[in-house]
Amino acid sequence: MDVEEFRAASSQMTDYIIKYFNTIRDRRVLPEVEPGYLRTLLPSCAPDTPDEWSDIMADIERVIMPGVTHWHSPHFHAYFPTGNSFPAILADMLSDAIGCVGFTWIASPACTELEVVMMDWLGQLLGLPPQFLAASGGKGGGVIQGTASEATLVALLSARAKALRLLKEKTPNLDPATPSKLVAYTSDQAHSSVERAGLLAGVKMRLIKTDKQFSLRGDSLRQAILQDKEQGLIPIFVVGTVGATPACSFDNLREIGQVTQEFDLWLHVDAAYAGSAFVCEEFRYLMDGVELAHSFNFNPHKWLLVNFDCSAMWITNASDLVEAFNVDPLYLKHDQQGQVPDYRHWQIPLGRRFRSLKLWFVMRMYGKHGLQAHIRKQVALAHQFESYVKEDQRFEIILPVTLGLVCFRLKKDNEVNESLLKKLNAGGVIHLVPSKINDIYFLRFAVCSRLTESQDVQVAWQEVLKQTELVLQKN
Repeated sequence: MDVEEFRAASSQMTDYIIKYFNTIRDRRVLPEVEPGYLRTLLPSCAPDTPDEWSDIMADIERVIMPGVTHWHSPHFHAYFPTGNSFPAILADMLSDAIGCVGFTWIASPACTELEVVMMDWLGQLLGLPPQFLAASGGKGGGVIQGTASEATLVALLSARAKALRLLKEKTPNLDPATPSKLVAYTSDQAHSSVERAGLLAGVKMRLIKTDKQFSLRGDSLRQAILQDKEQGLIPIFVVGTVGATPACSFDNLREIGQVTQEFDLWLHVDAAYAGSAFVCEEFRYLMDGVELAHSFNFNPHKWLLVNFDCSAMWITNASDLVEAFNVDPLYLKHDQQGQVPDYRHWQIPLGRRFRSLKLWFVMRMYGKHGLQAHIRKQVALAHQFESYVKEDQRFEIILPVTLGLVCFRLKKDNEVNESLLKKLNAGGVIHLVPSKINDIYFLRFAVCSRLTESQDVQVAWQEVLKQTELVLQKN
């Protein structure tokens, strides 16, 4: 493909993308294909001679679209949002064209320096304390990880390395069994990736029972820590969740932050979904106590109109990451080391893409007010759906709606609610996923697509009512 062929092909792809978004409401949100469907549509091996671009374009609808779950359909209400916007798409185009691998400053200075500045911009938009920002002149700063799962693991590995380093300073002949005594804590509502981080880091992760609002409280955390210390274990790390996946509940950061300070533990805040809401001042009370944290993470690629992958992580002392991940072979050294971040020391992979372009484009094209309007609109749509649920006495709300997630169920047993979810997804009009807390099964309605409007929420509720009637006729 030469330059002129690329110009024509990119124009054709742009037109296809525009048409896709313009007609996405007409597509079934959840595909009906069976596992293995795609292999039968493709040759058994790669072609020996080049295919025509027109044939590749035709195969998008023939091969790919039948198996796509349309995450950006206004009728997609599963999981949490995944970000998408035209400025972010354009930024990814430029990133792919530049094609740098920004593991050190010298590998592409703009890649590193724009990330430093964009993480400060973004942190300021969220109202993060100054100790998290590079612009403050302190030891803190931000870095773009791939996912919140990576950020949690990076924080835990850093906390583990720091704890063992301090223990060795106090006791040079440290017991070889000491690493097996390290323990971390999180709530029973935390994302499964937090527990998985414990498995990968070789640190026991204790899940602490939450209160009636599914919130981790300080007293429960303190009690668990004291119990473990009595048994000879070594507490090192706590994850506080802001906007937990099961029902969008919020841990009490101030209480657990005070406990982590009392016992000198690392506090990592996972705000993967809810963090985007903090561009709106009225939601910042939900992260009260964040100044007590050592690290903070949220996903702009969830709710802030930035395409996957872009997970924003801040740390108050970057040297904790560097000391945990620093491997410095000669071929990666450069004369400017120490003057600017080398982000390879802030993450698990060595290579990294030019992801800060997406933040730059989106923040400039929307501005603070545009991003705030997006969040507020989607929260209002969630409250619209909540009002429908409350008006129907057959249903109940599991937890008061705070952001863009509504957790609801029929006032029936779990089996009936499972049947309702299966009916809804089989119908193909909308897509939802379930959750379960304390053995109570419920449905999650998330406002996901930036294209979602009030009438789409009405369509979703009418589909719930339709399928409810069918389910109740059999029960």
